[in-house]
Amino acid sequence: MATIKRELSSKINGNGKSQIILRVSIARGLQPRIKSGLFITPGRFKDGMIIKPRANQVEAGELRNLESQLVSIEQFLLDLCTSTSREELSKEFLTEALDKFLNPDKYEEMPMADLWDSLDLFLEKHPLSAIRGKQYKVLGRALKRFSLYAKAKHLGVDVALDKLTSVDLEAFTEFLLNEQAIYEEMPTLYEEIPVSIRKEHKSRCPKPRGANYLSNLFRMFRAFYNWCVEEGITQNNPFIKFKGICSERYGRPYYISSEERDLIADFDLSDSPALEIQRDIFVFHCLIGCRVSDLMRLTSANVINGAIEYIASKTRRERPEVIRVPLHERAVALIQKYEGQSSSLLPFITPQRYNDAIKEIFTRCGITRNVTVLNPITGEEEQRPINEIASSHIARRTFVGNLYKKVKDPSLVGALSGHVEGSKAFARYRDIDEDIKKEVINLL
Repeated sequence: MATIKRELSSKINGNGKSQIILRVSIARGLQPRIKSGLFITPGRFKDGMIIKPRANQVEAGELRNLESQLVSIEQFLLDLCTSTSREELSKEFLTEALDKFLNPDKYEEMPMADLWDSLDLFLEKHPLSAIRGKQYKVLGRALKRFSLYAKAKHLGVDVALDKLTSVDLEAFTEFLLNEQAIYEEMPTLYEEIPVSIRKEHKSRCPKPRGANYLSNLFRMFRAFYNWCVEEGITQNNPFIKFKGICSERYGRPYYISSEERDLIADFDLSDSPALEIQRDIFVFHCLIGCRVSDLMRLTSANVINGAIEYIASKTRRERPEVIRVPLHERAVALIQKYEGQSSSLLPFITPQRYNDAIKEIFTRCGITRNVTVLNPITGEEEQRPINEIASSHIARRTFVGNLYKKVKDPSLVGALSGHVEGSKAFARYRDIDEDIKKEVINLL
């Protein structure tokens, strides 16, 4: 049977106290000295006994408490020696067991942060644009579908914040690329977690996805993980070793000329008043060049001394600079035309209906020429009628492209469009056309 003898360390700390050491006699040759973690003034310890003063009742009370703790530790060690096999008992084993006994919180496993809760917290902490917020929710639903799919197929993937790996991200990539086939195989998965929650989207079947779509999705996912690491929510970052699709590829930017813009502006759409309103908004959009998310937020308060002033929502956090665009005479006329008709500057509808209206406007106006674009799914070049692929972003490209043709100064154009100097995104909008090339050659 094990016995315990109390000893006092020869070392004295800064408070003038020494640690009580417990010599545990288990067997011949096995008498480890275990630190109790309790300290006492050497004068109050003699032959293993704690000497309590009679006059100082405060100190006496402290020593009684110390003795109670010491007895509890001794009893724990004796019980441990009784319940543990001789082969397992060692100084290291007893020391670790006692530390767990004295500091249980230290050894409690912290619950792993939930990926979905962390994503909700990320969105709560980041005032993103409405469009970006919806894109993050699309990412969240895709991850939930992937988690269920991985479990059903026994892929060995744990879609957890602390456990996701770069290999899992590769599997997630394959899942996203093959969701059409997966939908055919597991339609109930898409009934439970639909691709889109918009009521007008009756089909639950995912659309084909290209490299640019995946690149955007994974850049968002990477930003979320970087934030989680910075906030101390997790130490895991699967993107450190991820070599998947992380860069977007774009073809030569296409836009309409100033002449085509004016043709649209002057086209008679009196037989379709609703379409005429969206045509006017598109023309105004072409004349100020902001993103559609910023266009929707504009009010009469943004009109200051003959110019539109706003802070771009996309760069509000990193670069909250005021963008000031002097108003073209056509833009002034349009503001006056719709003054007081809406709480916003112009009677804007939803982004999707606006995009649909732009396609119809192009068709009605006869702007149907072919343009060369990259197929977002295959990545191959193809020729498409511009009216079939026109959207709100063509207004921004029209603003940038036509301005650059006139002034050829990326810094000046960037100041009007909100692109930072040297922006890679700006280079996509800047069309180096034949006229500019000829002017450069004439300089030789």
